Amino acid sequence: MPPDPVRILQVTDPHLYAEADGSLRGTVTADSLNAVVDHIRRQEWPADFVVSTGDIVQDDSASAYARFKDLMAPIGLPVHCIPGNHDVPALMQAALSGGPWHYCEAFVVSDWQIIGIDSYLKGHAGGKVSNEELSRLRQTLANTNALHAAVFLHHPPLKMGSRWLDSVGLHNAQEFLDLITTAGNVRIVIFGHVHQAFEEMYESIRIIGTPSTCAQFKPREVKFQLDDSPPAYRRISLGPDGSIDTELVWLDMGE
Repeated sequence: MPPDPVRILQVTDPHLYAEADGSLRGTVTADSLNAVVDHIRRQEWPADFVVSTGDIVQDDSASAYARFKDLMAPIGLPVHCIPGNHDVPALMQAALSGGPWHYCEAFVVSDWQIIGIDSYLKGHAGGKVSNEELSRLRQTLANTNALHAAVFLHHPPLKMGSRWLDSVGLHNAQEFLDLITTAGNVRIVIFGHVHQAFEEMYESIRIIGTPSTCAQFKPREVKFQLDDSPPAYRRISLGPDGSIDTELVWLDMGE
């Protein structure tokens, strides 16, 4: 029998508050994340772990990270987390390290090197991969024994075609893209931040963005506008031959 693919659940941008009824632009974010978790559990898709690609909290509180842990725990899988622009890295790392919780880790599963990259830039909605993180990424890709690599970060490394959203993207995107293309083993980059679906190829690398577990942004707008799309999450299957299969799962809020 051929080896099973590496199966990953991606959840992103829950924007939680310390209060259970905390609302972001009309969406009670704890309720929407809870609905996503409930859907994941009912579907019983055989994932190996979860990656949460940032903006876990909205109110800068340790209590909101505790709420995230309480809401995610029923999935019963390791959860690998990276910070977004709304996160507080020191609080986040303290809360989401140890046991099933992991912060910005690099690890190998089967034939795949998985790398979580920090693109948080203090005081900015946009992001930047620091020199230290670029060095870590470069060394990890150079030294891994895995045949293929998947990189997760919060900010999009490509333009979204939306003037306001592109102003808060990854500030050193070209430097990041040059690094991963030169490495030769990166097959896919997955990000959050944009609250909408996105997929393009860059050279031979798939670049994929995933909608939020709460409210979504209307694509390709000059100014910020909300979309009426429901909460979502993504399933990702990484084959031992480097093949990639992804499925975007939109919740039916009428269920």
